[in-house]
Amino acid sequence: MNYKFRQTDSYLTLTKSDSNLIWLDMEMTGLIPNTDRILEVAVAVTDSNLSVVIEGPVLSIYQSDLTLSTLDEWNQRTHSHSGLIERVRTSLITEADAASQFLEFLSQYVPAGKSAMCGNSICQDRRFMACWMPELEVFFHYRNLDVSTLKELCRRWKPEIYKGLQKRALHSALSDIYESIDELRYYRENFLRIDNARALS
Repeated sequence: MNYKFRQTDSYLTLTKSDSNLIWLDMEMTGLIPNTDRILEVAVAVTDSNLSVVIEGPVLSIYQSDLTLSTLDEWNQRTHSHSGLIERVRTSLITEADAASQFLEFLSQYVPAGKSAMCGNSICQDRRFMACWMPELEVFFHYRNLDVSTLKELCRRWKPEIYKGLQKRALHSALSDIYESIDELRYYRENFLRIDNARALS
């Protein structure tokens, strides 16, 4: 299968490595894994320095009209506007199909069990994955790299830096992944100041 490549630095490829990071985002019908369902999933892989981003599949998961009728007003409005509801209605992809495609893609760049699951409030995505795509969930390391942890610390400890972050809030799985990666880059440069510390050492 062919997947999109996004070059964000001078690299041309991303070599398979234990240190690569897997980023993931889901759109769901609600917040309760046992009763709500997955609508869309996207993945991407970066190197450990967030310099190269390889886009993986972005898959809309088929759900019945009965399931879609349970969406609240916000989800109906947001996902109708983005076209996601129609993509879900016409999709031929099940959760099992999606898990298989993601595993095929991810295994090219990261060995099983090595990458934390990376994203924003990623434990929620992980709960849904454990429920509906368990074979994919076990591909990840048990740890999470949750950007929202830094967000909450920055909001409390350095509010002036927190307020400087601009978010687009497009609410699509792939755009949310890029936003999470950009947000971690922002905290690295302005809150953690890793690059500045290296320059002074």
